[in-house]
Amino acid sequence: MIFTAFLKTLGQIGDRRFRRVLLLGIGLTLAVLIAAYAAVIWLIQGMVGDTAVLPVIGEVTWLGDLLSGASLFLMMVLSVFLMVPVASAITSMFLDEVAAAVEDRHYSSLPPVAGASFGEGLKDTVNFLGVIILANTLALILYAIFTPFAVLIFWGLNGYLLGMEYFTLAAMRREGRVAAIRLRKKNRLTIWAAGVLMAMPLSVPVVNLLIPILGAATFTHIYHAIRRKAGPSG
Repeated sequence: MIFTAFLKTLGQIGDRRFRRVLLLGIGLTLAVLIAAYAAVIWLIQGMVGDTAVLPVIGEVTWLGDLLSGASLFLMMVLSVFLMVPVASAITSMFLDEVAAAVEDRHYSSLPPVAGASFGEGLKDTVNFLGVIILANTLALILYAIFTPFAVLIFWGLNGYLLGMEYFTLAAMRREGRVAAIRLRKKNRLTIWAAGVLMAMPLSVPVVNLLIPILGAATFTHIYHAIRRKAGPSG
C-alpha cells in the first residue's frame, strides 16, 4: 500500500499544482525563519543595547555584536533541523490543493468536496506548526544525549508527526475531523511507517524540500486505499 502510493505520487511530481504549493511552502518557510531571526536580534538589542557593563571588565561595546553573531550561528544550526518540519507544517495549509490534484488524476469518479476554509486551514497549520517546532526543539536534547541514535530519533519523531497530520488532513476532506481521527487510530502503525519513509529523506539537502508535497500526495493515496479496505461503513 505505502510503496504503491509513493510510486503513484512520483508519477505526478511534475503537476503544476504541486510546483505552486512547493514554491509557496518554501517562500513562507523562509519568511518565518527570517522573522524568527529578526525577533531574536530585536530581543538581544533590547536587553543588551550597544553598550553593556560587565563585572570587573567594566563597560564594553562589542557584547551586542558578539551575541548577534552567536544568534546567527544558532539560527543556522537550528534551521538545519527546523527548515523542513516548518515547511511541512506550512505546506499543510495548502494540502487541499495537492489532494485535489491527486484525486482529479486518480480518483476522478469521486464527487467534489468543498474543502476546508482558509480559516480552518490556517488554524490547523498554526497548531501543527507549534507542535512540530516544540517537538523538534525538545528533541535537540535527545540528540545531544543519544547522539549515535539522533538520526533514528529524528526519523521516528517526524515520521509520527507527518503521518498523523497529513493523513488526518487528507481524510478530513472526505469525512470530517472525528471520522478521520478514528480512521487514523485504527491504522496508526501503517500511517507511522509511511510517515517514517517520508521523514527519512528529510536529511538529504534539496530533496528534503520536496517531502511536504510528496507526503501530502502520498497520504491522499493511502487514505483512499485504507478507505477502500475498510469499506463504506468504516
